[in-house]
Amino acid sequence: MNTCFPDATSKPEFYIVAFPINGLLWYIMFVGVFLLLLMAICGNLLITILIWLVPQLHTPMYFFLCNLSVQDIIHVSAILPKLVSIILLGYHNISFAGCLTQIFMFVFCLNTDFLLLTSMAYDRYVAICVPLQYFVIMSFKKCSILALSCWVISALNAVMHSCLMSQLSFCYIKTINHFFCDVRAMLKLSLSDTTHIKALIFAEGVLFCFVPFILILISYILIISAICKIHSTAGRLKTFSSCSSHIITVFLFCGATLGQYMKPESRQSEEQDKLLSLLYIAVVPMLNPLVYSLRNKDVLQAMKKLLIAPNLILIPSKVM
Repeated sequence: MNTCFPDATSKPEFYIVAFPINGLLWYIMFVGVFLLLLMAICGNLLITILIWLVPQLHTPMYFFLCNLSVQDIIHVSAILPKLVSIILLGYHNISFAGCLTQIFMFVFCLNTDFLLLTSMAYDRYVAICVPLQYFVIMSFKKCSILALSCWVISALNAVMHSCLMSQLSFCYIKTINHFFCDVRAMLKLSLSDTTHIKALIFAEGVLFCFVPFILILISYILIISAICKIHSTAGRLKTFSSCSSHIITVFLFCGATLGQYMKPESRQSEEQDKLLSLLYIAVVPMLNPLVYSLRNKDVLQAMKKLLIAPNLILIPSKVM
């Protein structure tokens, strides 16, 4: 039940419903979420360390992959620990400041993910369609500027979202039917006029989600066109394998995100929203290291080299 105290709108507290389950499903949910969190952090940390330590991985493609892995670690660390505490301890309450922190981290990571995936698609386009100019176009300086732009733009956008949400009025205790402080779920609880924020969310959904997805599709249409022109079957397979991992990640992440935010809102879709959010917040970050390592000979060789002869690997002054 939502309780509103007229004199307590300045310091509201929220109740996160998460997944109201019990019995055997409770144990399955706890083990599942905990394993997703552990595997996502450990897997992406391993990828980051490998790319940093192994000189053979100091290329633009792995530079962006390293950024993506760091972003995945931040994303799951910002959202999933609260969900674990809800399931394990039953503590559903979260302060307004805690909610604003989750909103900042969620928007920041979501935007960064889309921008980094777009940068990785551009990298694959240059590598396959303009191979002779690859190391000129994708120099260390240009890649660094591109990656830094992804982080800075996303951070500024997340700050704006947090500031706008901080200006809204809420009752002292409100129930959020989600497993974290989702912006759209919180807007339903506000006592203020949220029309301008909803319009902003729609505009940013187009700018930061739909446009990057279209750019990624265009990149891969051009890439596939270039691959089809390769006469050798072995050459086509080898070229396609260099970007297949990225394609899998793009369709999993973008499909879940766009599927949630582009569909109309309804009470029946709230549970679907939770599952889709869990997919791109927890499952995709957990799968990324597996997709990029198990399907990539360079990463597998780097892992073997690090395990067999770690003393032969020198830490370079810079990546790439």
